[in-house]
Amino acid sequence: MEQLKKYCSEFIGTLVLVFMGCGSAVFLGCNPGGGHLAVALAFGLSIVAMAYVIGNISGCHINPAVSLAMLLRKKMSVMDFCGYVVAQIIGAITAAGLLALLISFGLIDQTGGLGSNGVANAGGAGGALLVEVILTFIFIFVILGVTSDESKGGVAGIVIGLTLTFVHIVGIPLTGTSVNPARSIGPALFVGGKALSDMWVFIVGPLVGAVLAVLVYSLVKPEEKA
Repeated sequence: MEQLKKYCSEFIGTLVLVFMGCGSAVFLGCNPGGGHLAVALAFGLSIVAMAYVIGNISGCHINPAVSLAMLLRKKMSVMDFCGYVVAQIIGAITAAGLLALLISFGLIDQTGGLGSNGVANAGGAGGALLVEVILTFIFIFVILGVTSDESKGGVAGIVIGLTLTFVHIVGIPLTGTSVNPARSIGPALFVGGKALSDMWVFIVGPLVGAVLAVLVYSLVKPEEKA
């Protein structure tokens, strides 16, 4: 039962993140006049809200890249990792489906693709892959640092949410910012076409970034007190 609660929490948390984050892009657009910042804040604030609701249940990963980092850090089992990732992907797909349903009522999708990620503005797949590796590295590196210090527990959600926000500020004009394979999979499955064929970039990039963040953090982290 406890494991099911964790998986349900990850499903809900990822649904909220994708619905609010991609939804802000869909209905506001990502124009430099304010939409860009609003979308970045929507993603960041979604993390803050969910961290203080489900953080004590599942840890509020709501991102396969975060779960991979925790698996590598031996903070979770392989079985839990699989359960988390499945729940996250289903949550993202559900959120994208809800956005598609709203659009079917006549609302206008300002992005033309449910807020799906793209590689064109980053110079193609290679550039987009590098962007995602770098941005995910920064995001996961911060998560590892702030969650490894119990004294920072009270502000961890805010720090992580703000980090996701500034990562999006840089990444939105380049790739739309993924740093989260589930967030990319959900919209791409509904949009199809280029979004679907390029989806591998937004799965591989964040996962590689997470692995690098774990490796680097393991080298620089403070020695544990005896």
